[in-house]
Amino acid sequence: MFSSIHNLRILGNIEGVSYLILLGIAMPLKYWWGIPLAVKVVGMAHGILFVAYCLLLATCMKKHAWSFLFGLYLFVATLIPFGTFITDRKLKEFSRN
Repeated sequence: MFSSIHNLRILGNIEGVSYLILLGIAMPLKYWWGIPLAVKVVGMAHGILFVAYCLLLATCMKKHAWSFLFGLYLFVATLIPFGTFITDRKLKEFSRN
């Protein structure tokens, strides 16, 4: 079956895509074309994915004895567009070990 790190990588990529959709599609729809429903729907989905990522990150930190700084690095990366895609490479190295 899939490891918790593998699941974190998958969830991180999905969360990252939802963030880009929120910033690149939903926000322009709201502010340029007056369609606020886009932000409500995509924002809610992104929020749920973000919380799920944070919970899974905490689980992985405990299970794999990751340092607080590494966990903080992964958390901060979720706040930056494309950040989860960059950290995915680092997590891929951990999943091989």
